[in-house]
Amino acid sequence: VQLQASGGGLVQAGASLGLSCAASGRTVSNYAMSWFRQAPGKEREFVAAISWSGGSTYDTDSVKGRFTISRDNAKNTLDLQMNNLKPEDTAVYYCAAAVRGSLSGSRWFSESAYRYWGQGTQVTVSS
Repeated sequence: VQLQASGGGLVQAGASLGLSCAASGRTVSNYAMSWFRQAPGKEREFVAAISWSGGSTYDTDSVKGRFTISRDNAKNTLDLQMNNLKPEDTAVYYCAAAVRGSLSGSRWFSESAYRYWGQGTQVTVSS
């Protein structure tokens, strides 16, 4: 499956931004999907994940209550709605996919568990 992330940009603190990830090659319902991000000088970190059906979601503490992950299997898309953005959210955001059923426990949050990656989209939040 090929992934293409889009929707990044420059916004002020407190603003909202929506990211989208378009999948092609195979139907996205075969995959659990996630968002990771990498800030300058830092390692890539987990942001949020969603099961193949959308029935289960996971997110990191720093984005709880502000970011919402969702998917539309009919459209082969993954979305991340980001509200109340903070300067510390500044990063390149990547969408990723893992084969359905391959994730459990802490693997949901592990970069190495995801086989397919998009190219990343830059989000910059100014204070």
